[in-house]
Amino acid sequence: MAALYPGYTLRGITLAQNRSNSGIQGVEPERDSDHVIITDSTRCVKLYKISGQRPLSSWTVKQGHTLTGPAVYNSRTQEYVAVSEKKVIRIWKEEDIVLRKTFKATVSSDVWRVHCVAGGDPVVLFHRGAVRLLDFLLSAPKQPIEDVLPQEEAINWSTNLVTESQQFVIFTTEQKGDHFLYLQRLSPNTLQKYHLEREEHGLSPLSFSASYRDKHIRLLYLYPNGHVYESVVSVRAPVPDEEGQALPLPRSLLLGLPVGEGLLQAASAQALDEAHVAVVGVPHPSAGSGKDFLCIWNTNFQTLQAGKEMGGKIHGQLWSFWNQLFIPHGKTFSVIPYDCPKSSLASALGKLRQVKTKEFKAPTLVPSWSNLLHKEKDLPSRTEDTRKTRTKRKSQTAQSLTNHQVLELIKTAPVDEVQREVRRLLSQTDTQDLQTSLGQLASTLVSRSLNEPAFYSPSSLALLVHTRYLCHSVCPDLVLLALERKDYFLCQLCLQFFPDIPEVVTCACLKVFISMSDVDAANVNLEPDSVFFMEALIAQKHEPVGLGNGFSSPPANEDCSVDLTEDGTRAQQDNEKASTTEQMCPVGLHKAVLLNEVLQTAYFDSFLLPHLKDLSPQDVVLFLRYLEFLYLTFSQDAFPQKQGLRSPSLTQVMDWVCLLLDAHFTVLVMTPDIKGLLLNLHRFVKSQVRFVSELGKIEGSLQELDKMALKKDVGQYSIEIIELF
Repeated sequence: MAALYPGYTLRGITLAQNRSNSGIQGVEPERDSDHVIITDSTRCVKLYKISGQRPLSSWTVKQGHTLTGPAVYNSRTQEYVAVSEKKVIRIWKEEDIVLRKTFKATVSSDVWRVHCVAGGDPVVLFHRGAVRLLDFLLSAPKQPIEDVLPQEEAINWSTNLVTESQQFVIFTTEQKGDHFLYLQRLSPNTLQKYHLEREEHGLSPLSFSASYRDKHIRLLYLYPNGHVYESVVSVRAPVPDEEGQALPLPRSLLLGLPVGEGLLQAASAQALDEAHVAVVGVPHPSAGSGKDFLCIWNTNFQTLQAGKEMGGKIHGQLWSFWNQLFIPHGKTFSVIPYDCPKSSLASALGKLRQVKTKEFKAPTLVPSWSNLLHKEKDLPSRTEDTRKTRTKRKSQTAQSLTNHQVLELIKTAPVDEVQREVRRLLSQTDTQDLQTSLGQLASTLVSRSLNEPAFYSPSSLALLVHTRYLCHSVCPDLVLLALERKDYFLCQLCLQFFPDIPEVVTCACLKVFISMSDVDAANVNLEPDSVFFMEALIAQKHEPVGLGNGFSSPPANEDCSVDLTEDGTRAQQDNEKASTTEQMCPVGLHKAVLLNEVLQTAYFDSFLLPHLKDLSPQDVVLFLRYLEFLYLTFSQDAFPQKQGLRSPSLTQVMDWVCLLLDAHFTVLVMTPDIKGLLLNLHRFVKSQVRFVSELGKIEGSLQELDKMALKKDVGQYSIEIIELF
């Protein structure tokens, strides 16, 4: 799940107090993730150290002059570039104090913006659409500049992207209600024009953002009706167009955001990665009117994953660099760190793990920002023994291989040496110091195991999974590799500790587990506590069955006058009928343990069902018989669940029964041999429905009791009769 973290407020920035303009022309990255340069709408450029929250340097043009474009930082020359009066290009260094004494050059045409990104050369985009490299322009500042755009067409947004072998200037324009995208390649110098599809009612985009991914440039744009679209343009050389005609640019709807009453006025959307979009100025679906939020939406699942209320009015401006969002709001300029890990269906829409497994919560991969700034100051105090142990470990680590050396060793060393060094690295180093590199260790081990059939280090992979710093998104091939190598102990660990296993992988595990023979399963080493639970469960089936808490089962022919007791007795009778014959576990001990892990894995129904249909009818029937065994055992309450032991819940068992019946209903009803099984399952579901219904009645009764006003004067002794129905 995406997350927004406590951020910083940059001091010394004066924001305008109207809705449409904050007074900030632009925010641009500087030397590293802790420095940015901010240009206000009039005369000032400031260099900020984000963690310090105050400007390190400030430069101002003299009275009567104005900056007409945001300043940028040229990382190759360590210089700043800005434009004033639309035609004057100014260049200076950090040690320069007064701008009027620095270099400046006047060009022959109005400049729209100067762009510069890391890895690219500074480029100048002119108001009429021409593009020049800054160095080439400064060699002859008065060179003529051609007009690329028609007279009625005007630029409204631009950016600069650098790919593996090419640099692009991208800008959008508007002409009489039509919007266009221009893609300017610098080498070779080519320009391609695209026509954006019209939105309903002639609406114009409120914001644009562009990103490069998978050999394509992706344009994201937000309309006042809350529609967020994406258009994809290939970076390959374009086909020459005839007579300069604009090519149609297809689009796809990524999000339909809630807009409340009317249309959005000041809003912005920024693409954060392939699946997440940051949005500001759009109403929060769960908040009241009059509140402004910064939100992160997941475009794959159409879900809101993080939200943060922003005090004051939103100006519809948003910038994103280095996993930080920059947003002016009210009288404040905030920097909000965020994190967008790869999302799983379970975390976005699905079912979370049962409560008892949450005690094994994995440490987050995102470090505390307070800890980063203040080191150990804000960490919880530790005992003297812990400090000594950690100091001892660090001194030992100096004598062993470093993390980088172990990574290189994994690529070539034999299995025994790899296992020894990985174990030594994990035992002699605090895992918190390794959390960012454990994924690299696991991925390297998996990659070599896939490429070299003779290489496999199960103990090393198990140790890495046991740290609980790994997940399926970090090492997506690990579970499938374990299945391929028949390492079912590692599969069990992954199912226990990975919260984001996709449904297709869950079904792959189920297919392997249910189809393996009991003899093969008996030879597998599994986690002891889970085996102990199943041993106790199976042994309990051979003991007399009765209800817990000192009660005995009522006779089958006893007539009950209260509806709740009647339904409860009927459910008990159903279970007794289903288990009149001795109900034995239909699968072996170790096979049952593995199936239990599948039952407890997070999933989302709609995405699990298509993969369940791949199971064979024989496997489905066997799995249903095992679920029947679990249901009868749990519902009889003869086996008290023990704290600390992983076991599926009755709810999870019933959920899987319903899923399997939904996926294979047609085949099952046409199979005469399992008619009795289906009737039993039908009774189980009906009893659960009745049980939940009666719980609802009890809840309503308790609520009514809570609402009843107590009499103030009841005397020394009173008897009251309360009628519930």
